[in-house]
Amino acid sequence: MTQIRASVLIPVKNGGPLLGEVLDAVLAQQTPWPFEVIVVDSGSSDGSVECARGRGIHVESIPASEFGHGRTRNLMASMAKGQFLVFITQDARPASPQWLANMVQGCDIDPSVAGAFGPHRAHPQARHVTHCELSQHFAGFGDKLSVVRLEDRTRFANDPGYRQWLHFFSSNNSCIRRSVWEQLPLPEVAFAEDQTWALRAIEAGHAKAFVPDAVVYHSHDFGVWETLQRNFDEARSFNLYFGYRIQDSLLQALRSGMYLAKRDLGWLRNGGLHGWCLFKNAVYMGFIEMARVAGQYLGTRHDRLPTWLLRSVSRDEQLQRAGAV
Repeated sequence: MTQIRASVLIPVKNGGPLLGEVLDAVLAQQTPWPFEVIVVDSGSSDGSVECARGRGIHVESIPASEFGHGRTRNLMASMAKGQFLVFITQDARPASPQWLANMVQGCDIDPSVAGAFGPHRAHPQARHVTHCELSQHFAGFGDKLSVVRLEDRTRFANDPGYRQWLHFFSSNNSCIRRSVWEQLPLPEVAFAEDQTWALRAIEAGHAKAFVPDAVVYHSHDFGVWETLQRNFDEARSFNLYFGYRIQDSLLQALRSGMYLAKRDLGWLRNGGLHGWCLFKNAVYMGFIEMARVAGQYLGTRHDRLPTWLLRSVSRDEQLQRAGAV
């Protein structure tokens, strides 16, 4: 029997209509070797399980209370047969039929590579600013297949920007070598299990690959409150797991918000908006950016906040309580 080379692993909770598009895109992948698809559902009530099983995909169900970002992905990995564990989410749609082959090829380019990740592009209907922001972010990793490892420990210890660049990783679009996962499973943390894993892998001497041709469509146009919550969770996790203090000064947070609002205004102008439409969108994005830095400021100072505020301002905790992914 031909050995399965890759396992595509997808945690699901009420994936909605987009889930079907994601699964169809995965099943349409063109590879010279066999692959499998595994879904673990944590209590969907919208027909997501039937959507996956109707396509012949293996689905395991777990109680919503048992879901954890790292824990559930480790469960899927333990069920997988592939040499390479490819993680996406229910709203990350592969952009081409070559996505999977490109991802695995990138992860297997060198035996020292523990994992690889690919870029996200905004969904076609996403905000113009979202398109610009994602393009700018992933452009920072280059436009060629690249392999990086920890080579300058002094800089790693003293330069947070360099450290963040080295350990950036995304469970929305990534691949981990199975032999490495067996020795270094994903950590069971509340948030940022992907980057926490990558930091440990880099520190252990493994390399990481960026695969620019392994693209998925994945983006969120969060509203003002959701933006604050999302950035609170990220800033708190970055402080807990990496020691970063993203926004430690209220004044600096305000300056950052103004800088981002100005940046967004430029992107909106370049996108062809003008007049009232430009003004309306620029004001809205100004609120979004202020919510972003407010969430970062509160998340950085999470240890000084009362419990009731922590529970309301954390989006991830609310989703966990609701049993969502």
